[in-house]
Amino acid sequence: MGNKRELSSEQSADMLAILKARFEKNKNRHEAIAWNDVQTRLEASPEKLWILDEMEVTGGEPDVVGQDSKTGEFLFYDCSPETPKERRSYCYDRAALDSRKANKPENSAVDAAAEMGIELLSEEEYIELQKLGSFDTKTSSWLKTPADIRKLGGAIFGDRRFGRVFIYHNGADSYYAARGFRGALRV
Repeated sequence: MGNKRELSSEQSADMLAILKARFEKNKNRHEAIAWNDVQTRLEASPEKLWILDEMEVTGGEPDVVGQDSKTGEFLFYDCSPETPKERRSYCYDRAALDSRKANKPENSAVDAAAEMGIELLSEEEYIELQKLGSFDTKTSSWLKTPADIRKLGGAIFGDRRFGRVFIYHNGADSYYAARGFRGALRV
């Protein structure tokens, strides 16, 4: 649909059906939340539904993982078993991408997330996600990196190995076929 960040009525219905089926299949992620409340919010926010569709088509399998007690917003995270397939092989951010002299990746995780309208998961959010299941057992995901680490040229990422969650560091300009990023959206 070009630059218009809105789905057609048919696309919206299809996306809502996908989200509802995933919501019902994974009740452990949102036990105290009713689908009708989520759907009402989504129908009132066509741009947010478009963003969720972007998360879906890039392999993220977005799902509700909670609700902000202060704002009432529903929290959606990418819940695909592995880091989203169409969001891999990116370095961390624009500065890292610009610093590479050769073999530049197609994009950076931070830029790609911003283009989609989502935020990279923070370390805390990633750990909370991992409490809901086993994610990134064969891949890894860039995480929102604290400024003091980024200032020194690094970036952090997480994965699950040996039955536990690990948070690591790497040069922000590195990129790997098995590392992508997971996003968060508030609706």
